[in-house]
Amino acid sequence: MSLAPDELMNMVVESADDKKAMNIVTLNLQGISLIADYFVICHGNSETQVQAIATEIRKKAEERGVRVRGMEGMETARWVLVDLGDVVVHVFHRDDREYYNIERLWSDAKVVERV
Repeated sequence: MSLAPDELMNMVVESADDKKAMNIVTLNLQGISLIADYFVICHGNSETQVQAIATEIRKKAEERGVRVRGMEGMETARWVLVDLGDVVVHVFHRDDREYYNIERLWSDAKVVERV
């Protein structure tokens, strides 16, 4: 079973929100990058929370039959990257998110508004 990119993005955002991720931002990269259709960026306030957010996203993706192509950074939990193909998730520790500021690097992308 495969989810459409927007359904996958919504599932990721809901999973991150379930673990109280802070400042969840989704960037629409369609037509801008071949890497993915969406980046979901969020942060946690501790290494434990960062790991919990990333683990929940992986768990929910696997439950929906989505293959997790890669997951990096769980050991240090400062910046965890979860590659779900059409959606790439960046779960930062609060301090590292401010430092890397990848929203600025992808400023050409539109922010997806959620109601």
